[in-house]
Amino acid sequence: MRRPGVYSRMLSDGEVSGRTGPYSLPLTRIKKIMKRSGEGGAMMISMEAPMVFCKVCELFIEELTRRSWATAAVNGKRRTLLREDVADAIKNTDNFDFLVAVVSAASGRAARLSQPAAGEESDGVVSDVCSF
Repeated sequence: MRRPGVYSRMLSDGEVSGRTGPYSLPLTRIKKIMKRSGEGGAMMISMEAPMVFCKVCELFIEELTRRSWATAAVNGKRRTLLREDVADAIKNTDNFDFLVAVVSAASGRAARLSQPAAGEESDGVVSDVCSF
């Protein structure tokens, strides 16, 4: 028998409301991204699709943040999340396997940028900050 998960509890507790605004993420940007990622030229998008996509993004960011905070709590008492906390949370969660390549590529670039070249001294400042 299937046990209810975290997200089914969110739906039953009323955390996911039927609100129609204001959203944390800008709906016009979401619509532009959805239209741009379409195969064809002009694409029709229903009114509900950007709102659902916005809520899914909010839940994804919330889940990733919770797992990152749990990783930060294990590693020490800090009040800020580091890139390594997010990367560890992604690597330790099976559902986030699709992001492992992105995070490892970004951390490899960051490591190369922070290391001085041969014969060069580092002033400790990273001039080109990359994000994942």
